[in-house]
Amino acid sequence: MSEFKLPSRRRLYLMRHGDVTYFDDSGRAIDPDTVPLNEHGQAQATAAGEAFAQQGVRFDRVIVSGLRRTVETAQRVLDATGQRIELEVQPAWEEIHGGGPGSIPPEQIEDAFLRIFDGVVPEDRRFLGGESVGELLDRVLPALAALRADTSWDTALLVLHGGVNRAILSHAITAGGRMFFGHLAQTTGCINALDVGAAPHDWVVRMLNYAPPSPLHRDVRNTTMEMLYAQYLRYRPQR
Repeated sequence: MSEFKLPSRRRLYLMRHGDVTYFDDSGRAIDPDTVPLNEHGQAQATAAGEAFAQQGVRFDRVIVSGLRRTVETAQRVLDATGQRIELEVQPAWEEIHGGGPGSIPPEQIEDAFLRIFDGVVPEDRRFLGGESVGELLDRVLPALAALRADTSWDTALLVLHGGVNRAILSHAITAGGRMFFGHLAQTTGCINALDVGAAPHDWVVRMLNYAPPSPLHRDVRNTTMEMLYAQYLRYRPQR
């Protein structure tokens, strides 16, 4: 019997950006493409960087979607680790694009917020009247395959978004399949760890939704979309 050779795999750390506030004090909606981290989000990003630093993790590549909240999160992580790496921007990994509540009939608003990420999400379901899950997968997965095809890196950090992360995690959980599991929680500032081998199906899901500084999620029982819907109801124009 020939000697068994352990497979060689590379590590992807997949983060969600830190917390943001989508409405200002006057109730005005803030452009999601330019919204900055709030104070809590800044603390989350720094805590994530400190977690990497404590374990001596070093990155070969750091990739963001280009939206401000991902850039600020990645910069704070690198500040905490003491690394000086130029951020790479991958627009294909911008968050799933919504059409906005104004594009949805009033009687469908609640379902649009609260049912979008129910279970195994069909590809024709649209996010707040905008991009469909299938369209999201069409842009996320080829960029992920291209990253894997580049053999120049061993450890990469991706700082992205809740919807995009679900697409990548669902792909990894199904060993390279095309699925979207909506109930994969992605807390702001969380870290996921994925290992990839040479074969397209060679995925190992090592860690999900680790969220320093609150790794046990003690005080959180609601989803991101539930909390966003509560904010929308609070600030929507009264008729």
